[in-house]
Amino acid sequence: ELGWISKVYVNRPAVVRHAEQIKKWKTLKGNWQAAWLLKAVTCIDLTTLSGDDTPSNVQRLCFKAKHPIREDLLKALDMHDKGITVAAVCVYPARVSDAVDTLKAAGCNIPVASVAAGFPSGQTPLETKLAEIRLAVEYGAREIDIVISRSLVLTGQWEGLYEEIRLCRAACGEAHMKTILATGELGSLANVYKASMIAMMAGSDFIKTSTGKEVENATFPVGIVMMRAIKEYYWQTGYKVGFKPAGGIRTAKEAITWLMLVKEELGGEWLTPELFRLGASSLLGDIEHQV
Repeated sequence: ELGWISKVYVNRPAVVRHAEQIKKWKTLKGNWQAAWLLKAVTCIDLTTLSGDDTPSNVQRLCFKAKHPIREDLLKALDMHDKGITVAAVCVYPARVSDAVDTLKAAGCNIPVASVAAGFPSGQTPLETKLAEIRLAVEYGAREIDIVISRSLVLTGQWEGLYEEIRLCRAACGEAHMKTILATGELGSLANVYKASMIAMMAGSDFIKTSTGKEVENATFPVGIVMMRAIKEYYWQTGYKVGFKPAGGIRTAKEAITWLMLVKEELGGEWLTPELFRLGASSLLGDIEHQV
């Protein structure tokens, strides 16, 4: 629906003004804060994406995924028997088998997510991207985080972007696909909205802000624009697409603010791991400390 894309206008001053108001929202206290923090934990994609990842540090990550909050803290909150785990473990394709085997041995059904499609730059040929996706699925990944070619957005090649994402979706097969827009490199909020729409039209299960490797990662203005696109897409099609802010979210307070923003923009039904994820590697430690 290119006509849908061509009519897009984003009121940047209004978006920025709303984002500034979000930063001033009051912080929750006591049991309310603990409840929101535990909700945040269940939506985290616990991630390690380093060049020095080894089977042993992936195994440690998987153990933390199954036991994200200390047992004594959960008992104090009477939440020790609720099966609280993170939403997924996210690794590079070469480490998918390590994560799958570890979680299976632990009798745990947490899905393994794999980045693919030339992550983080997207600057690899389409054939290579598709092959990488298929390999990650073959290794046992149940979720695939692809990254788009930013050049297609910056040069206005919307049909080309649609086709690339559509082919990636087909390569994912049964696996869920999260499409990373790398919003810090798209040039404008209007481009963020358009790329969000194209990604959803092409079959993405989630749209995600960033790879975590850009200079600018998840910001509230970008989040607002992406969520408005999700809402518009839902109104037009009746299909719910998930949202994932990623990169630079390090504190419990930031995590709660993102949850509150999702509730305000999309409603409480989006506050589940099926429709909301937080991409984070260092966030969990601060959440546990606050709990």
